[in-house]
Amino acid sequence: MEHKIENMSISLPRELKERVKLRVREDHYGTPSDYLRSLIREDLRHRDQERLELALLDGLESGRGIVIKSKGDWKKFWKNAAVKAGKK
Repeated sequence: MEHKIENMSISLPRELKERVKLRVREDHYGTPSDYLRSLIREDLRHRDQERLELALLDGLESGRGIVIKSKGDWKKFWKNAAVKAGKK
């Protein structure tokens, strides 16, 4: 999958700009943009992880679980999940 690269301009105080340049050199990023993209990706992964953890906690607090022993149990589970999600 090819991603179209678009430009975004940001303004940084001189001290922060120098720290970015230093990090690029120390950690062998090709450009400041490479470094900033890695920070953004890490932030997005962190947020996805937080959402997953909250969903798991909601599941744990939602009541008693069920035992699944067969393919039929799985079919019933997914059918029920679809209904609850409004997908019928």
